[in-house]
Amino acid sequence: MSFKLALQLIVQNSKLIAIKEMARLEVTTTYLEMLSFRQLTPALPTELTLTEAVVPCPEFQRFLYTAVGGSWYWMDRLRWTYQQWLDYLSQDTIRIWVGYVKGIPAGYFEISQQLDHSAKIEYFGLLPQFIGQGHGGYLLTLALKTAWELTSTRVWVHTNSIDGPHALKNYQARGLVIYDRQKHLFDLPQSSPGPWPGARSPYRNY
Repeated sequence: MSFKLALQLIVQNSKLIAIKEMARLEVTTTYLEMLSFRQLTPALPTELTLTEAVVPCPEFQRFLYTAVGGSWYWMDRLRWTYQQWLDYLSQDTIRIWVGYVKGIPAGYFEISQQLDHSAKIEYFGLLPQFIGQGHGGYLLTLALKTAWELTSTRVWVHTNSIDGPHALKNYQARGLVIYDRQKHLFDLPQSSPGPWPGARSPYRNY
């Protein structure tokens, strides 16, 4: 759940997002961490299966980014060119896994290995139609287990108050602990961009 320089990016992406009205919002970003694998409280398994996206594929990753984050103001990568996506995904420190339900991508998580040898969950979430079925807790369990295979010191993540309404509770339920909160004002469109311009998902209101 990333939220960076929203106002600047909205201006730069004016051709991608039709904005009629703006609203100034106070957004709270919450930072959580896990310092030991023993802190993990796993959720019950679901039918979701996990596959690592090994091949750098900008088309697929941009689809996941907008399909999962379009309802929650994930906008910082909307302006990326194909080459920017490819360069980012080709880094050895970036790893991405996709959760599937009955052959359909249901969600994903992205983990980056940091210079201090910690592992950061950069992005995590479900496609809207898979929310509320237990997949979020199980996918996060798999994400944390995977992150601990990449570090022996610390796993961390941040979420914010305009992210999915279940995000913070899910992180805490799995054993992550809040270590910082920050508040900032952002000018945002009154409605989130959705998975593509003009989309009106019936699954939006969770």
